[in-house]
Amino acid sequence: MSSTKDIDALIDMMAKLPGLGPRSARRAVLHLIRKRALLLTPLADMMQTVAATARECLNCGNIGTADICDICQSNKRQNGELCVVEDVADLWAMERSGVFKGRYHVLGGTLNALDSVGPEDLRIPRIRDRVEAEDVKEVILALNATVDGQTTAHYIADMLEGQVQLSSLAQGVPIGGELDYLDDGTITAAMRARKSVS
Repeated sequence: MSSTKDIDALIDMMAKLPGLGPRSARRAVLHLIRKRALLLTPLADMMQTVAATARECLNCGNIGTADICDICQSNKRQNGELCVVEDVADLWAMERSGVFKGRYHVLGGTLNALDSVGPEDLRIPRIRDRVEAEDVKEVILALNATVDGQTTAHYIADMLEGQVQLSSLAQGVPIGGELDYLDDGTITAAMRARKSVS
């Protein structure tokens, strides 16, 4: 039996994380082991806590530790604006920029015919319910500038046509770009220059 079996298993698990390959995972694990008391043990404890407490917000799809996230609970966010994003990472990117003060709706992906992902597989039908229940005046389609993102945006725009003002992010978001990789200034410029969806 290998004396490094558990360490190798940890490296393999870390290598599955986005942005980490086998070499980066190996370096990270070695660093954690060297700093066991300072990093490894507290990290393991925190991961166990998050595994037990993290959940999706029942209203918007954000991730937190309560059934309804802080953004949805905030009275300051009731301004009639609903920003539709593909993923929680996109929501967090928007929040990091500090430019948007409304509420969010996380789809959990985009429409994709090749992978058989339809509206019912995402949180698309729930948008209409929220528009009515939360007195939404504007829906901002802040989806990634990819083929699937734009297909999803058009589908939602058609679904909500005539019910609410629709807009999308404008300048600053490159074609093929993903929100999570954009800097705060680019997101701010795109949000301020959003345009009407026709």
